[in-house]
Amino acid sequence: MALFEIETQSHIVITWADDEEGARKILYGYYPTEEAVRVTKRPRDAWVISKSALGINGQADPCETARDCLTKATGDKLRAIRLYMQQTGTDLEVARKVIESNMMVGW
Repeated sequence: MALFEIETQSHIVITWADDEEGARKILYGYYPTEEAVRVTKRPRDAWVISKSALGINGQADPCETARDCLTKATGDKLRAIRLYMQQTGTDLEVARKVIESNMMVGW
């Protein structure tokens, strides 16, 4: 099995699959209405995202408000960002960083 990165308009899915076709089947099992924009076989067995690239400095504690927004948005990142902006009054950049960082720490 290999590690695949599957990008859609709304999501980036990281999954194990035997081949690209298997990775696409996994995507469509979770998101049947989304099209894969890009499917990439990762060269290693680990996926790493830099916290500093997401604008996270220091300890990254989960944010209950962000997690609530992710739950209400059923995992749709863009919808969760909009909900977070509405609930907190923050701007787009701050809301994006908070939602993405909470997705990173295991939402």
